[in-house]
Amino acid sequence: MVEVSESEFEELVAEALDELPPELARLMDNVAIFVEDEAPEDERLLGIYEGIPLTERDTNYTMAFPDRITIYRLPTLRISHDADEVRRQVGITVVHEIAHHFGIDDDRLHELGYA
Repeated sequence: MVEVSESEFEELVAEALDELPPELARLMDNVAIFVEDEAPEDERLLGIYEGIPLTERDTNYTMAFPDRITIYRLPTLRISHDADEVRRQVGITVVHEIAHHFGIDDDRLHELGYA
């Protein structure tokens, strides 16, 4: 397994967020991003989006807790062969989970190469 510290992994997530097109980043609304070592129920899960996608929000969406995107460090390290692969996989996972925030489903993400 590739060795990447928690702080280095968090930096990779921050870099992936910084690489988002500014016009897309500005549209993100009420979402928080976290890094954790493992998913609670699936050791293969690289990331998860929990919340109400922007496409499903309506006038009743007020005072809501932030959506949550979590990127999981250890599963990402387990599937990566080297540091470059970790960086690439983090980028794909961050985009994948943000796409869910925008209402894009897994089938479309597979078509786009972000699955």
